[in-house]
Amino acid sequence: MSQDVFIAGVSMTAFGKRPADSVKSLTAEAVTAALADAGAGVADIQAAWFSNTRQPMLEGQNTVRGQIALRPLGLTGIPVVNVENACASGSTALLQSIHWLRAGAGDIALVVGAEKMVFPDRPDRVAAAFAGGTDVHDREGVLAYIKAMGGEDPGPGRSLFMDLYAAQARAHMARHGTTQADFARLAAKNHTAARDNPLSQYRTPMTVDQVLADKPVVFPFTRAMCAPVSDGASAVVLCSAAGLAKLGAAGRAVRVRGCALVSAGARAPADLGNHIGRRAALAAYEQAGITPADIDVAEVHDATSYAELQQIENLGLAEPGTVGARAATGDFALGGRTPVNPSGGLVAKGHPVGATGLAQLYELTTQLRGEAGPRQVENARIAVAENGGGFLGVEEAATVVTVLERAA
Repeated sequence: MSQDVFIAGVSMTAFGKRPADSVKSLTAEAVTAALADAGAGVADIQAAWFSNTRQPMLEGQNTVRGQIALRPLGLTGIPVVNVENACASGSTALLQSIHWLRAGAGDIALVVGAEKMVFPDRPDRVAAAFAGGTDVHDREGVLAYIKAMGGEDPGPGRSLFMDLYAAQARAHMARHGTTQADFARLAAKNHTAARDNPLSQYRTPMTVDQVLADKPVVFPFTRAMCAPVSDGASAVVLCSAAGLAKLGAAGRAVRVRGCALVSAGARAPADLGNHIGRRAALAAYEQAGITPADIDVAEVHDATSYAELQQIENLGLAEPGTVGARAATGDFALGGRTPVNPSGGLVAKGHPVGATGLAQLYELTTQLRGEAGPRQVENARIAVAENGGGFLGVEEAATVVTVLERAA
């Protein structure tokens, strides 16, 4: 990447079930905190990007969600871009704001992701909100893929995502000898890490045995291996070098070294060398001029614990088939070779879809600043986030990989 772009401010609300909150209140909480973290005011923001995926389906608020959510904060008159790209919406919005800064259109931008997903009075609508993440005109094709990977038809009216992940997990087990305990070990690592994250939805440490004994979802997953439905928001203030100087925020700034978005390819199911997550990682690494050996800490999109295993492989942090054994020795835990999901990951921290990608950057920025407290990765200099979503063909529909570097 050419012109430098920096993260000057970050924030994340507590994730979880927040019945008294709305998209507007969550947005206000996140934006106010991010501006304060950057030492910025509303008048400093020259453009904004707003990530949200579920409000149209759950509340009927369409098309101008960002303008409506940001207006009460005084963010009016500036360009506001609404972004929806499945679970990768927040990081896609970040990429668009990076391009805007690099084009010289302005010097200070705001990126916000907010999601209100917990509505106890409308469970059917909440469930239906996840049905469109696959090709609704090709449900039979998706079911055929699930069956080809060793899964079963989950029945009508049900989201296919857990079944898709489970079928892929079983294929990985057949290919590499991966066990259910390997997935449980990653989940236990994340639940235990979340104990030290005050913003995490779940903060109860779990052992491997406790994860395995939790409520079954679809084999090999138990509830503790799957991301919960969550409310929450996260925000990032991005700057060019000129914007950073204007805010006087250079001392705690984090540099964006690379950011790559790719969409689903047409690979064969077994061609994991061309997995969307792998292609996104290689593109981001090329921009950043790094290799996997340079990475000190990572946040990956563990919608299930199989997804964490797959993305560890895609990022090149372990050879295919070795993640389970390396997790058993603590390589991906705090204090290990490359800590992954020190925030607790999606399975513990929560997964408010539009906010998820930006929340990963909140964690990594906090790590690179040396401000993560008990979950701090020692001497973290290079951090990587992988954020993917939707499903098309044999993989996620969209994936963004972002590389950050401690600037000072």
